[in-house]
Amino acid sequence: VIVDQDERRAIIRSGAEKAASAAGLVLVPDEGLVAENAGLTEWPVPMLGRFDPAFLDVPEEVIQLTARVNQKYFICRDSAGKLANAFVCTANLEPSDGGATVVAGNEKVLAARLSDAKFFWEQDLKVRLEDQAAKLSQIVFHEKLGTVADKVERVAKLARWLVESGVIKSSPTRGGEPAKLVEGHNQGVTPSDVQENPPVPLHHPADGSPPRFGEDLATLAETAARLCKADLVTGMVGEFPELQGIMGGYYARAQGHGDAIADAIRDHYKPVGQGDDVPTAPVTVAVSLADKLDTLAGFFFVNQRPTGSKDPFALRRAALAVISIITENNIRGSLANILQEHLTFFADRNARTYYAAVATDVMQSTHSMQFTARTSLISEIFSRAMNYALSEETQKHISNVIFLLYFFLGDRLKVQQREAGVRHDLIDAVFALGTEDDLVRLLARVKALQAFVGTDAGANLLAGYKRAANILKSSPSGGGEPAKLVEGQREGVSPSDVQEKLRVPLHHPADGSPPRAGEELALESALDTAEPLATAAIAAEDFEGAMSALSTLRAPIDAFFEGVMVNDPDPHKRAYRLGLLERFVSAVHRVADFSKIEG
Repeated sequence: VIVDQDERRAIIRSGAEKAASAAGLVLVPDEGLVAENAGLTEWPVPMLGRFDPAFLDVPEEVIQLTARVNQKYFICRDSAGKLANAFVCTANLEPSDGGATVVAGNEKVLAARLSDAKFFWEQDLKVRLEDQAAKLSQIVFHEKLGTVADKVERVAKLARWLVESGVIKSSPTRGGEPAKLVEGHNQGVTPSDVQENPPVPLHHPADGSPPRFGEDLATLAETAARLCKADLVTGMVGEFPELQGIMGGYYARAQGHGDAIADAIRDHYKPVGQGDDVPTAPVTVAVSLADKLDTLAGFFFVNQRPTGSKDPFALRRAALAVISIITENNIRGSLANILQEHLTFFADRNARTYYAAVATDVMQSTHSMQFTARTSLISEIFSRAMNYALSEETQKHISNVIFLLYFFLGDRLKVQQREAGVRHDLIDAVFALGTEDDLVRLLARVKALQAFVGTDAGANLLAGYKRAANILKSSPSGGGEPAKLVEGQREGVSPSDVQEKLRVPLHHPADGSPPRAGEELALESALDTAEPLATAAIAAEDFEGAMSALSTLRAPIDAFFEGVMVNDPDPHKRAYRLGLLERFVSAVHRVADFSKIEG
């Protein structure tokens, strides 16, 4: 008996390859299946079997799943790479008849399973996906989030909004422009106009001219979203849950939907884990991103957030997928704006559903009421539904959910970027600004910051910043509060006011106080030059340029600390010097919160 696991694996691997090669086929490599077969046998003997070529009409993923999962068989392909009607099974003995009986038995079992799969495939094709989607109202997604049909409705709305608002653009080969509407309608509509001036429903012109690319992008995104979960109620996915999405793509293509819709349905679950492909086709990106954002927003909205040890709804994985989709596709846009749009619709939709349910109950329970009174009551309920406005409490809850999701995504971003060699403290430094929710721009800031702090100029500027921040924190003039400025000038400035209120050049009052030292003048002059340059560079998203501008402050701040005593006994000097440090710290904070940077 062979007891060595590695030896059994080697025998299975080489034997299976030889069996396939002898028939002019290529074995599909699968180390996991090799290990499974090695664990199931003591004396492995790989053998080649065949199945009816008619089964090849069934999608190959079904055949592979049936053979691999149910029977532990290896799959073979022909020289052209197409799936072959052949498999390799592993016997647990050396048969006396050369394996004919063992192979015949395995062929019979696989044929029965493939017959079931073919039946499901043919039956599912008879029902249009639109009709399958109607059944989703019978499946509960979550008790607090409604049915799968409710989720599909939310995803479809968000997918269309992502396109029409310009967040998801067409592919570079199609111009990379935001979605345009039907020719002759709503020309010149900008993303900011969409909410206030809803566009004319997208449709093909009556004269039969082809739709513009923006029109089909928005329409295809919504259509794909409405069909993306339809295969959940099919017989095939009921038998093989692993094929959700994949089968929907096949059904959509077979029923005449275009490749864009079929591919979006097939791939909208991606990426499902580390190393999985990230969607890049615009329609797929819109549906996939909308699906995952809806999951995150929904569960956070109903306070079903992950804990330290539990994440039953895989929200961490969904967050990583959102980050991957956004960064891989260079999707620009404010996450806060997207979440605000979706959560407002989500809350509004829940309220309207509630009122509609109440109206239905009234209709069923008030048959004995006088017709006029009954009609009036129902009209009042529907009027409330149509004119429903979010309460102040709900608006606050939405703002809190956005805040929590922002930092949740930040934590996941640190996990994702750690493998790329990005320091987590630098991500914290940019996140701490509280204003950067464009993930593409945020990562550009982080990468520029990482390159900068690795230089001598960056290290010295960081040291100067920390020294200035410590002095400001412990300055006697404020007792740990933000530094006060010159007496009679801008008293009580808080950190959030510094950028706006320190625009007036710092100077001594005209009371005959001593002139400023050369180090003070040099630092003030350097700030006058560096601040506008850094501001302009940040506005142009030239973060390397902003760092370069700030690096010019290195020598003046070092000379300032060497040449003057900040906490001078003279209150005028002390206030002026503390004001200079406030201005220096404020300038640095335009790029990142350097207090979060280690070292």
